[in-house]
Amino acid sequence: MTQQTEAAVLVLEDGSRYEGRAYGAQGTALGEVVFATGMTGYQETITDPSYAGQIVLMTAPHIGNTGVNDEDTESTRIWVAGFVVRDPSRVVSSHRATQSLDAALHRESIVGISGIDTRAVTRRLRSVGVMRGGIFSGRDGERSAAEQLAAVVGSEEMAGRNLSERVSIAELDRLPARGEPAGTVVVLDLGVKSSTLRYLTERGFDVLVVPQSITAPEVFALEPDAVFFSNGPGDPGASDRHVELLREVLRAGVPFFGICFGNQLLGRALGFGTYKLPFGHRGINQPVLDRATGRTEITAHNHGFAVDAPIDEVTQSPAGFGRVEVSHVNLNDNVVEGLRALDIPAFSVQYHPEAAAGPHDANYLFDRFRALVVEKKAER
Repeated sequence: MTQQTEAAVLVLEDGSRYEGRAYGAQGTALGEVVFATGMTGYQETITDPSYAGQIVLMTAPHIGNTGVNDEDTESTRIWVAGFVVRDPSRVVSSHRATQSLDAALHRESIVGISGIDTRAVTRRLRSVGVMRGGIFSGRDGERSAAEQLAAVVGSEEMAGRNLSERVSIAELDRLPARGEPAGTVVVLDLGVKSSTLRYLTERGFDVLVVPQSITAPEVFALEPDAVFFSNGPGDPGASDRHVELLREVLRAGVPFFGICFGNQLLGRALGFGTYKLPFGHRGINQPVLDRATGRTEITAHNHGFAVDAPIDEVTQSPAGFGRVEVSHVNLNDNVVEGLRALDIPAFSVQYHPEAAAGPHDANYLFDRFRALVVEKKAER
């Protein structure tokens, strides 16, 4: 792999500048700059639709050593707005690789930067919070510092953005069950990952992946045994239509499971608020407590927003759906990491039990969902 020597710069909206080398495509990348703490799983990260609109900085210093392959992608394309690494690998050392990470970024016109002090940038974001930023290289790297900063400050903020239409499929897709039959689940694609769909089919679900624009009557016309809301990018506070759709599902008593963005939408549907975290949780090493079992799970995360719900008590749903408890909490900062409704068949988690790069501590949640659906079917 040939290392680029062309100059590039990362500019944050507070005026901070970090000079390095072009990596991937050249030009301009604008987005919310966030950091991900995983030492592995960079391919799964960049192809996760939840990262749409974000420039992702990898805190691990050496990235790209296993290249990119055709099996580990989480969607059909790279979704990150830009990519930041410290020391890109000069060689690809995996028999599974079909190309280098640099080549993959080039192919999909993803502007990146390497050779900067990613630790310094991470500390900056941890101190003041995530912020908008831009990567500039090639001719755009020759623009004045004032012009580059103006482009960053003029870009869209993540708060208030609804990105589901950008990442969702356009038409219904059917995936047959591969395990003992459990029923039909409608998956609202808000940025769903391939591994999520695989785990659902392996649990015996016939999966109907539907576009984010679907209406409640259209959902019920599919006669689902369960409904699932996926992960996805953007601000849950800007997804009122999806909240109302979910309330219709909950009123009908259809079993529900939500992951990540789906957890935030369940929180809103139950009547709780959401808020933006200072720098979010992103990576594959986040400790979460399952309050029902007392077990600590190491989990994968990618979220910049969280649900604002009482942690230490069972509370009544402000929207009239009965009792609700916080089922999981983050042991680093006590952020709500899961919700469970006690009077209707609905639960959700903020993290990623489907994490393809690992860890797999929380994969049992798909079994829990299957058991819930089978139980409710037996009661009919």
